Amino acid sequence: MTDSHTARLCVEIIHSHFGPITASVASALLTRGRLPLPQLVRISGHKIRTVLSSVLILIQHNILWHARTDEDGEVLEVNVDECLMRLRFGKFVYQAEELFGKAASEIVQTILDHGKLRPPDILSHLGAYEPKTVTLYTQTLHKLVSTSYLKPATILSHLSPRDKRIQYEAEEKAKIVGFPTAREIREAKEVAEARLKREEEEAEQVGLKRKAKEMTGHRPSKRKIVGEEENAVEETVYFRLNFDKFNVHIRNSLVVKAAKERYNADAALVLHAALKLTESSQKNVSEVRSDPMSVASISLQLSEHDLSSGLVFSSKRTTNSSCIKDYLGMLSAADNPTPAGRAGSFVSFSSSKVQVEFEIIGRRLRRRVLESVTRERHGAEGVRILRLLLETGKMDEKQVSKIAMMAPKDVRPLLAALAADSLISTQEVPKSADRNPTRTFYLWYVDLNKAYSVILGNLHKTLFNMRMRCRAEMEASDVKAVLEKRERSDVSQDESLLSRLERDILREWETKQKKLTVLEMRVEETVFILKDLRLLGIDDD
Repeated sequence: MTDSHTARLCVEIIHSHFGPITASVASALLTRGRLPLPQLVRISGHKIRTVLSSVLILIQHNILWHARTDEDGEVLEVNVDECLMRLRFGKFVYQAEELFGKAASEIVQTILDHGKLRPPDILSHLGAYEPKTVTLYTQTLHKLVSTSYLKPATILSHLSPRDKRIQYEAEEKAKIVGFPTAREIREAKEVAEARLKREEEEAEQVGLKRKAKEMTGHRPSKRKIVGEEENAVEETVYFRLNFDKFNVHIRNSLVVKAAKERYNADAALVLHAALKLTESSQKNVSEVRSDPMSVASISLQLSEHDLSSGLVFSSKRTTNSSCIKDYLGMLSAADNPTPAGRAGSFVSFSSSKVQVEFEIIGRRLRRRVLESVTRERHGAEGVRILRLLLETGKMDEKQVSKIAMMAPKDVRPLLAALAADSLISTQEVPKSADRNPTRTFYLWYVDLNKAYSVILGNLHKTLFNMRMRCRAEMEASDVKAVLEKRERSDVSQDESLLSRLERDILREWETKQKKLTVLEMRVEETVFILKDLRLLGIDDD
């Protein structure tokens, strides 16, 4: 089960996308956990036909999992990650248009509106009947599938992976002879996870089929093979969006933005070119680093750009290749070959091979979010104590006061305030077996997993409040009347039929909506840093 703030946000998202009845069914599953259908009908208070319709809608849009247990039989469970991903649908449509054009954005929008579709259904919903239009959409669909922006919807994508993961872990642990060690348990979990991932990849090896290419011309050339084959999209397969591939572009934009803030626009341009070269091989945001690339390939990518404006040279004549090498030296912190310098790098540069370090950048972005939250709530002194504990580890109150050069009377309440916000934690070290508080050392340290989880919950609460504010603004009596009037066929074609007061109300409402949307995008970007960039599987400690 998920926490209360995330559950309320998911219910609000489902309410805005599918209506109040479907939201009440999802709310029952989010608050009670996985349930069989009879219990879901009883708890939701709706008729069984209504609940079945809501369940089918949520399954069609990949929001519900189902699993079979020995106790309850078939049970239903909400896929929270899939529900929260709906906040980024606008970004996905924009990315598709930027990468493949207007036709791709229309295809992505249609699939997002219907959850999953077959290629003939996509063309039917888009109204593509003319040969030229059909050819354009078919070619664009082939590009989206072949580049993994669309993936087939399989049976495994509707089953809860938690049960299989538990089953595979139990099978691997049963192979261990004697009492299992921590290393053996960790290896059993890794093997089970790899087995589950391999099954998912094998199930998704559909969507493209081989077809014989028809040769045209009077006499075939010797170099051409008559039986040459090419890929074609299977018309019987249902396709859905591959969110991992779209999230790669969001991560790359954050990496380029961080480089621009730290150095300059030209350094960000070099990093953007390096990411562009390995973009096709980047499958998800859990990659530790990118594939290696050469400096020559980056130079070829930036052959039309002048990069000398961002650097100062002793001589006026400089080549683009030397500028790129200087920028790569800056991005790899070549002038500071220490652990601190490596922690602040963006790329690794050695023997003319360059790799973008996603793990190091993601760790630094998460720490920046943690420090910004601490500075906002507790000022510069709170950030000083936080950095001290991150660098040195566990310390008692006297050591913190001495090293941070702060008075004990100021450190004590500040430590308590930081602990109240779960930004720092305490470790008890008793002197005696009775664990008497008067004979116990209390050491302060930063539990990064706990701090990130608490901040993420607060961000989900903020997103919920913003969406509730949007709904309240829309359901206001005067705004609701104007919006209903604007939906009329005559008014939608000519908004001059609205009165001056109605146009002012509509303009004010649109201004508020834009501000709330921009704020929601900023908060969602922070959620992406804390939630999605933690999929690396490497502890920040």
